[in-house]
Parts: sequence; structure tokens; C-alpha cells
Amino acid sequence: MPAWRAGDDTLLREVLHPDNDPVHLPFSLAHALLKPGESSRPHRLSERDEIYIILGGEGTLYLDEVNYPVVAGSVVLIPAGTVQWLANEGDTDLELYCIVQPPWKKEDEEVGPDNTGGL
Repeated sequence: MPAWRAGDDTLLREVLHPDNDPVHLPFSLAHALLKPGESSRPHRLSERDEIYIILGGEGTLYLDEVNYPVVAGSVVLIPAGTVQWLANEGDTDLELYCIVQPPWKKEDEEVGPDNTGGL
């Protein structure tokens, strides 16, 4: 599937989703990318847990009021209801897999207007 600019401003490509693929999985999987200097907008999945697996690059992941440095190999659990956004602070693309359980649904996501951390 081709990549598109998601509601949170990441460049997103769906890898597996049980609503769109012939799989019976309790999660969805997407590949996300932020170019150097880009940030996603704050967003929250109210009913779904998410796992970020950082594949390359470096940056900061903001979860509610706490921030975490992330680099290739970082794995972070984002509990349902957590306000989250990601900033690429390196010189290369920040790439990650996003696993959402249960599978991602647009109606469950709330996206903020900018990267100030609020919704």
C-alpha cells in the first residue's frame, strides 16, 4: 500500500490490518516515517494500546507530561488514552513500526492542532 500523510502528520503506510487484509489478527501494523526536523501532532487513541518499535533515526517521544529519547531498537508501550507525539531530532529519517491493539480505527483517534502537546 502506498504511503500517505496521516492525521498526525506522519508519513504512514499500512502493513497489515484485519479489516483490509486476509488475516485474523487482534492488532494492526503500520510503518511511519518523520523526516529530520518533523514532528507528529499530539494524538490519543482512547480505546487502543499502541507499541512503537523504532527502526532507525533518533528523536523524542512525548507521552502525556513525560518525554523519552528514542533511537533505533527502542520499543515503547503507549497505553490507551495517553496523549502522544514524536519529534525527529536527528539528521536522518525517523522510522518506526506502530502496532495497535485492538486494530486501529479512525473514530478512536483524537488529533491535536499542532505539536505543543495539547489536544
